[in-house]
Amino acid sequence: MNSNSGTIGRWQGAGLMATTLLGTGVFILPQMTIEKAQSGALVAWILLTLAIIPVALVFGRLASVFPHAAGPAYFVEKAFGRTAGRTIGLIFLLVVPMGAPAAILMTFQFVNALIPISGWSKVGVEVLVIFGLFLINLRGIQVSAKLQFGLTLCIVAVVMVLFGANSFQPGQLTTLASHGMPEMPTVMMAAGIAFWSFLGIEAMTHLADDFRRPQQDMIPAMMMGTILVGVIYVACTLLLLLVPTDKSVAMIGVFDQVLGGYGAQVIGILGIASGLATVNVYAASAARLVWSFSCEGILPRFFAVKNAHGVPIRALAALLSVMASVIVLTYISGQELEHLIAWSNSVFVVIYLMAMLAAAKLLPRHNWPLVALGCVFCVVLAFALGASMSYVLVLILVVAPFLWWQKSHIIRKQSLTVPESLL
Repeated sequence: MNSNSGTIGRWQGAGLMATTLLGTGVFILPQMTIEKAQSGALVAWILLTLAIIPVALVFGRLASVFPHAAGPAYFVEKAFGRTAGRTIGLIFLLVVPMGAPAAILMTFQFVNALIPISGWSKVGVEVLVIFGLFLINLRGIQVSAKLQFGLTLCIVAVVMVLFGANSFQPGQLTTLASHGMPEMPTVMMAAGIAFWSFLGIEAMTHLADDFRRPQQDMIPAMMMGTILVGVIYVACTLLLLLVPTDKSVAMIGVFDQVLGGYGAQVIGILGIASGLATVNVYAASAARLVWSFSCEGILPRFFAVKNAHGVPIRALAALLSVMASVIVLTYISGQELEHLIAWSNSVFVVIYLMAMLAAAKLLPRHNWPLVALGCVFCVVLAFALGASMSYVLVLILVVAPFLWWQKSHIIRKQSLTVPESLL
């Protein structure tokens, strides 16, 4: 099934990885974590960045040894069997349309900073944006990878300029101290939100087949992207703590104070572009998973079609259509952004944990320390998410029995079929 002709190099992959992780949250999530934990948000980001490195290494090694469009679902299936792997794959598919409204809601906070828009007009623009992503993906992910590499450089440059232009005065250190000592419960809450920033590590494994040299380039690309993103989030959080502002998007206020204006334009445009980049990568990776499942007979064969550029066109169209529908339903039901983030995070905690356990069986024993650290990270994060973990438990209780029934049904049909040679 891995018939793609690789087109992504190491640096393009690093840009794709970094922009995916920076995504919608680069100028929003630090603000949300500070609202939860004050100075504890800085501790949360530092700890989260250090803790995610073993997870990224394990995913990189799995993807370089077992490149496959199904990503974590394929790893889990090889380690624990068909039902477990396909359960992971389907809950991933079910959370991507759920995560899209959260990503779009974040992105449109920047849109509102440039052009105030609300109500059904906003919903209509969001749906048009999803249609635009469909057009971008028609020629394959390599086009997006090149654009996103440039976008990553722009975001890094802006953060570096802000950090360099800010003169660290004694008054700012007093402001930082005024936030009080970090408290572990609030640090955990902040980490539960901040985890959203690192969703995308597993999405890269779906695209391993799009790398020209996955065994040589996958791990360096993932590590460069992960570390760079962690540093940027820590820097943004520190800036927000040092430079208080009353703007609805705090990073815009910081830009205005440090550089004298145009924050809405610069931060707004970068925020919109990076947000759309995140949705774009998840749409591309999930479409490849739908295509893979279609080839295996889990989903209808209708989706097992690619265009001339190797894009699973029908799967992509179906996924983006579902995303557009969920956006409309989210507006009607009035769901809050924080809830959507927590529910999505709960699914990825389980996916990451199962991938770590699969790595313990599939990779050589010298990888076990990394795997153990990855498992501890997932368990701690599940504790931090608390009641939100019930969302993924409900998905598993629905999906796993269905897949078990499907497997039993296929075996029963095969056993009832009499070979022609026996007639």
